Amino acid sequence: MTRPAPAPRSAYRHFVSLPTRWRDNDVYGHMNNAVFYEYVDTAVNGWIIGTGALPVPDGDVIGLVVASSCSFHASLGFPDPVDAGLRADRIGRSSVTFGVGLFRGPAPQAAAEASFTHVYVDAATRRPVDLPPAFREALEGLDG
Repeated sequence: MTRPAPAPRSAYRHFVSLPTRWRDNDVYGHMNNAVFYEYVDTAVNGWIIGTGALPVPDGDVIGLVVASSCSFHASLGFPDPVDAGLRADRIGRSSVTFGVGLFRGPAPQAAAEASFTHVYVDAATRRPVDLPPAFREALEGLDG
C-alpha cells in the first residue's frame, strides 16, 4: 500500500507556532505520539478561542471530540518549534471536522496530519445543537 505524500503548507488556512518542551521527547529522542494530539488540541481550541465566536469555557455551546486520527510522516521534537496548520475539512449542521498539519518549524511538508471532529452540544443537556451563526462564519474562513 502506497502512503500519500505529506500535505504542503498551502493545504492549510491558518497557522500558529507552538514551542516544544523537553518533556515532549520520549526515550528515543523524538516526540511521543500522544503529545502530537496535545498540539492538535491546542491549535484547534486556540483558534476557536481566538475567533471570539464561541465563548470558551463558559458558553452555552461546547465542542466535544467524537473522532480523531493522525498519520505520522516524520519525527518532531524538542527543541524545534511546531507550526500547526488548520483547516475545516467538513462543516456540518452541528459538527466540524478540522484538518491539522503539524510541521517541524518552517518545513514545507507536514510531519503529521490529523483529523479532529467536534460535535457542538448544549452545555447543560449535552444534546447536539446547530452551529452558532458567528462560529459557522468563522469556520467558513477555514474551509479547505
